[in-house]
Amino acid sequence: MDDTPFGYKKLKVWQLSRDLVIAIHGMTLTKLPKFELYEEGSQIRRSMKSVKSNIVEGFGRRRYKQEYLRFLDFAYASLLETIDHLETLHETGSLIDDELFSSLEDRLTQLSKALFSFIRGVEDHHDPDRA
Repeated sequence: MDDTPFGYKKLKVWQLSRDLVIAIHGMTLTKLPKFELYEEGSQIRRSMKSVKSNIVEGFGRRRYKQEYLRFLDFAYASLLETIDHLETLHETGSLIDDELFSSLEDRLTQLSKALFSFIRGVEDHHDPDRA
């Protein structure tokens, strides 16, 4: 098993999720009406941070395949929740910047594909000594 501290930072799925945490956090603070700061804005921030955190926690348990997969599944579920919050913000008119919405939606879709592929890779080729 890789002893490198913070080895999860090498994972593409972690890097994509980190970048999205930053982008979504900024969007909620600058592009949404004030009333959304503690409503849907808070929800989308927490769900996106959960994606990243569950990738990290799964990586920390990668020695055990089923534990690793369990946390990656949590990350994927939180990602779907994040997409739902983004759509809700746009559909209700709280996020009126169509270009920003499309950009975030595209990036979330990219992460979804990468995370799904990563989960399949762990399912098919898990080796805790290579992680």
